Amino acid sequence: MSDLLRAPAEIKYAEELDWLESIDDHPKPFSWRLSPKMVRLFILGSERADGLDRDVSQKWFGDRSFVERSIVTLASDRGLLLIGDPGTGKSWLAELLSAAISRNSTQVVQGTAGTTEDHIKYSWNVSMVIAKGQSRASMIPSPIMTAMETGTIGRFEELTRSTSDVQDALISILSEKYISVPELDGADGENIVFAKPGFSVIATANSRDRGVNDLSSALKRRFNFVRIPVVTNKKSEAEIVRFRTEELLRRHAIELDVPPTLLDVLLQSFADLRASSAAAGSDDEKLESALSTAEQIGVLEDSILHSNFFGERTLTARALAASLVGTLARREPEDLAILNKYLHGVVEPRGKEEGGSWPEFLEGGREAIAKLS
Repeated sequence: MSDLLRAPAEIKYAEELDWLESIDDHPKPFSWRLSPKMVRLFILGSERADGLDRDVSQKWFGDRSFVERSIVTLASDRGLLLIGDPGTGKSWLAELLSAAISRNSTQVVQGTAGTTEDHIKYSWNVSMVIAKGQSRASMIPSPIMTAMETGTIGRFEELTRSTSDVQDALISILSEKYISVPELDGADGENIVFAKPGFSVIATANSRDRGVNDLSSALKRRFNFVRIPVVTNKKSEAEIVRFRTEELLRRHAIELDVPPTLLDVLLQSFADLRASSAAAGSDDEKLESALSTAEQIGVLEDSILHSNFFGERTLTARALAASLVGTLARREPEDLAILNKYLHGVVEPRGKEEGGSWPEFLEGGREAIAKLS
C-alpha cells in the first residue's frame, strides 16, 4: 500500500475487512463479503455496546440512517443514487460500500459529456478482432459488465454529466439485468451477459448539475435516492476535518502542530461564508465555491503542506488565511471582493473583540488578496 498514491478502501482497510469477515456470523445477502450489520459497522465505526475485541474506526461522518438506507437498497434489486452538493462525501460513501460488500471499489465509470454506451457495456480489442474475429475473448467488458458477471457492485460517478443515450442504456441494465451482444453468435448463449446475484449499481450525482442532463423518470424509477446534505453541524464537521488531516499527516510522515484554535477559526470562517452566501441576493454576491467540507479540508491540507515545506513547521493563522483565499478565490474580481468584504466586515471586528488568532488571520487574508488583486 505504501507505493500507491491513493489506495482504494479495500486495500487501505484490508486488514480490518479481513478481521470483520472472520467474526461475521450474521446472514449475508447474495455474494456479499460482509453482512449488512458489519457493512454499517465498517463505515460508521464501532461502539462500546458492540462488544468487539478491537475498535473499528469511523470512516464516513453523517447520519447513520443514510448509510442504513443505502445498504438496504443494495440488498434489493434496485440501484442506489447518492445525490447532493459537491464535497458532501457521496463518492467516498460509494467507495466504502463497494469495498465492504464486494472488496472491490474500482469498477467505476466516470460520467462526462464524452461517456458513451461502450463505457457502460463493452468494446472490442481491435487487433484481436482483426486476427481472430469477434468473440468473448476479443470483447473488452466495461466496469459495469464486469460487476454483472461477478455479482459485485459497479459504480457510476456523476451520472447527470452523461448524455441521455448513456442514461437510457443504463435503464435496460438496471431493469433486465443483462446486456445483449448482437455481434456474437447466439447459438451457445454467448450473445447475452447475465448479471449474477449481488450485482448492483451505485451512482452519484451533484444537485448543482440539475439541468445539465436531467434523469428521465424511467431511470429515476430504477434507483432509490439517498440525499446527502452539506454537513453544517460543527462537531461533525470538525470530526471529518480532523480525520482527513490526520490521514494527510500520516501519509506524508509530517510532524506538524495543528492548534485546535486554528481548526475553530477554519470552521467558523466557513460557517460565516455559508451564512453570507445564503443571504446573498444574486449569484454575483456568492462565492463560486460550494463551501463544502471537502473544500474546507483542501484549505487545511494546503496550509499544512505549505507550512511544512516553506514555513516554520507549525500551522499559523496567516498561512491558513492565505490558503483560504487561494482556494476560494476562483473568479476575479468577484470572489476577491466577497472575501475582502468578509475580512473587513466580519473578521476585523471579531479580531478586535475576541483577539486570539483572528487578527493574524485577518492580516494573512489581506496579504493574500493584495497579491491576487
